[in-house]
Amino acid sequence: MQNTEQHKKTRSLKGQRKRYSFFESYTILYQGFRTLKYFSKAKKSGAMNTEFMERIMLAVTEVNGCPLCSYAHTNLALESGMSNEEIQKLLSGDLEKIPLKELPAILFSQHYAESRGKPNLESWNRIVEIYGNQLALGILGAIRMIMMGNAFGIVLSSLQGRFKRNSNDQNPLFYELGMLLLFLPFLLISIPHRVISFIVKRPIISFV
Repeated sequence: MQNTEQHKKTRSLKGQRKRYSFFESYTILYQGFRTLKYFSKAKKSGAMNTEFMERIMLAVTEVNGCPLCSYAHTNLALESGMSNEEIQKLLSGDLEKIPLKELPAILFSQHYAESRGKPNLESWNRIVEIYGNQLALGILGAIRMIMMGNAFGIVLSSLQGRFKRNSNDQNPLFYELGMLLLFLPFLLISIPHRVISFIVKRPIISFV
């Protein structure tokens, strides 16, 4: 896994809104629901405290460039006790203030988002080695939860900008409307899809 100095040099397209295809958006939704139980378990057990969770959320949001999620999780992070300085550094891709014990998870979170949900096996094995299988799955669950928010939050941000006549980073109108219209069908399809995946024991994560 990259160290922080290498990481700063190789980060690209910071803050730019990603556009996920319809298929990618469905996959993000489905994967988020698949790992929801691990995320919830990590929170309830105290293995992942609120600050750790919000650092993951902010790190992923910084990569994906979702204004709505940045705003929402900035407020949540402040409420959890994080300083405004640390939050702003995270939102600019600067990991200087991250606690050392959480740094591997944050780097993996960014790698997961940058690879559009297709991390390499080595990076995942490293997370399991450092945190253990259960917490690693909790971290994956947190990443996928914010990926869900980003995928659809970016569309809402783009629509909001359209109404305000702000053309910066706008997506095509057919894409914005299509994502909104497909959200409910995607949600309904993902429920049996998740059950089937559990029955056939489909791997919880796949790699490039």
